[in-house]
Amino acid sequence: MLNRIFPKQFDNIFRGHRLGLWLFVPIVLLKVLIGVRSIISAREVAQSADGIPLDTYNAAGADAVVGIFALLGLFQLLLGLLGIVALFRYRAMIPFVYLVLLFQMVANRALSVLYPITESSTSGTPPGFYVSLGILAATVLGFGLSLLNGPRSATP
Repeated sequence: MLNRIFPKQFDNIFRGHRLGLWLFVPIVLLKVLIGVRSIISAREVAQSADGIPLDTYNAAGADAVVGIFALLGLFQLLLGLLGIVALFRYRAMIPFVYLVLLFQMVANRALSVLYPITESSTSGTPPGFYVSLGILAATVLGFGLSLLNGPRSATP
């Protein structure tokens, strides 16, 4: 199993189950889209997707939150681009990228518990929570599939 996550060389042969490869595509595309949207519309994402009541903050506090969301968007975009590179050039790296994505998502959850952000009381649970939970579940499934023996995907 460790040889799948940390192969001696990154070639373009995916050795896991083919469904793990197919599941990787929408996960990576979602990471890219979330990153781009968070960079371009950081204020809107913070308020709508994550339910942060920016209008209750002073101007400097709201600007700081918006800036941090844009930086987090850049981080999401870079992870998505790493996944695209793995998908098109270094498919043996896909289990490792799954592991990196899992670590990032689980660490985000842990840090959200450690440093909670007061959310808007009128909206209930923000939709971003459910989207993140769905991506986390798909990533766990994809990671497991990438470690299984399966039919190999052909190199492009």
